[in-house]
Amino acid sequence: MKHGSIKRLAALSVAALLTAGLAACSSGGGGGDEGSKTLNVTLANHVWTDVVKKKIKDFEKESGLKVVVNQLSEDQLADSYKVKLNAGSSDVDVMMYRPLQVGKLFGQNGYFADLTDKVKSDKDWNWSDFQAGPVGLTTYEDEVVGVPMITENEMLYYRKDLLEKAGLDVPGTMDELEAAAKAIKEQNPGVAGIVARSQASAAVTQFSGFLYSFGGDWVDGDGNSAIDSDAAKEAYAFYGKLLHDYGPDQISTDMSWPESAAIFAQGNAGFWVDASSLYENVYNPDKSKVGDQVGFAPFPEGPAGSKPYNVAAWALGINSASENQDNAWKFIKWATSPEMTLEIQKAGVPSARTSVWDDPEGTSSFPDELAKAIAENGKNGVGNDRPLVVGVAEAREIVGAPIVTAITGGDSDSAADEASKKFQQLLDDEK
Repeated sequence: MKHGSIKRLAALSVAALLTAGLAACSSGGGGGDEGSKTLNVTLANHVWTDVVKKKIKDFEKESGLKVVVNQLSEDQLADSYKVKLNAGSSDVDVMMYRPLQVGKLFGQNGYFADLTDKVKSDKDWNWSDFQAGPVGLTTYEDEVVGVPMITENEMLYYRKDLLEKAGLDVPGTMDELEAAAKAIKEQNPGVAGIVARSQASAAVTQFSGFLYSFGGDWVDGDGNSAIDSDAAKEAYAFYGKLLHDYGPDQISTDMSWPESAAIFAQGNAGFWVDASSLYENVYNPDKSKVGDQVGFAPFPEGPAGSKPYNVAAWALGINSASENQDNAWKFIKWATSPEMTLEIQKAGVPSARTSVWDDPEGTSSFPDELAKAIAENGKNGVGNDRPLVVGVAEAREIVGAPIVTAITGGDSDSAADEASKKFQQLLDDEK
């Protein structure tokens, strides 16, 4: 495992001196010596955490360990890691983290323990059961650094009644999606054929499936910008055309998921493309006027096939500075076991294990069509829905700009060329 640059090590030394008092105060009940019976587990506020906490006494009884859970909001979690991990503190053993947001940063800085041997050594726990997309996202420079626990992928939501009225089947390809969106808009005055995110940064995640399915990617094999490739330009133009030609009239370019979901839930669109995790917002009759008419479909095929994102929203890793790594692994192994994963997914938390999606018990809390679509998307899903860089927010604004240009009917090819120069500069700055 690489532990960052000389520059980072120098900064770490200074940070360690400045935070020595904090580290001393916090280490009393921390990682302890190798094999310490007290395990410090940092978790985010989430349904997954709520389910696991109810079962921790079972783990403590089986393992003989005492688990101390530090449960924080996302913002608090980020602040805590920023202080403790950069200071080299050992009082974090197991850490719940967001691979898409901090995976590359943590990897570069050497915060992760290498789990490669651990995940591959237990056949019953079965690392091969985890979907490829999330596994790729929790791997850094060929080392497994996390175990994915919670996933989401890109879903095509559709109106059953409007498709039936148009005499059309559920679209299986991009061309069929465009034709169906066109037909619905023409046949239903005031109803958009399709709605999706339109704001530059927010739209990046949902655009990603179009990018991959057209054969494009954010970067090429050498780590250089690829958003000016022919495939990427085709994807930008197609996504923009869908919303420009068949989206809501006078479409806003400031829509994230709440705004686009509201349009669909009010019955004002035939299709909606967004995350599988958001389905309650358009399916639940308390939130949607058309919930009883909402269907769920796998992501349509483009020229390169169907390649929606299928990402690990959260993962569990081990702090490289922990002195209790073997026991930390025991906790992760238990919390992500097939049995616990099934229990958690029954509570409505989608997992990265293929076997749980094949188990009727595992899909019992989801609409049947949704569960089937999620499982199908998991087969060919791509493990990231945005560029995997340290400066995620800046990158999203850059690569999202051509989306807005395309939606407004502008020259998205030129916009992609311009954005690619800026994105390349960001990539160069991070090398």
